[in-house]
Amino acid sequence: MSEATKYRLHSVVEGYVQGVGFRYFVLDIANSLWITGWVRNRADGNVEVLAEGERPLLDKLLQALYRGPRSARVFNVTEEWHTASGEFSSFSIRSTQG
Repeated sequence: MSEATKYRLHSVVEGYVQGVGFRYFVLDIANSLWITGWVRNRADGNVEVLAEGERPLLDKLLQALYRGPRSARVFNVTEEWHTASGEFSSFSIRSTQG
C-alpha cells in the first residue's frame, strides 16, 4: 500500500476521559489495527489523538473513540481528516500537552 492511500485523523475526545484508562484503551485498539501515531491527555481535561492508517481502520478507531473504555463518558469527538505524512512507525502515548 502506498502512502497516498493512507489518511491522518486528528481527534479531540471531550468528556470524562482522563483517569479512566482512555489513553491505554486507544493504544490497544490502534495497535490491533496497525495504526500509527499518538494519544495524549490535554491540560483542558480532554484527550487528543493523531492517527495514521487506512481509512476503514481509522473509521474503526473513530468509532472506538466515541465509545471509550467502560468508565469513560464521551460527550463529543472532533475529527479532522488529512493525507498521512508517514512520519510515525508505531503508536504511542505522549506526555500531557500543557
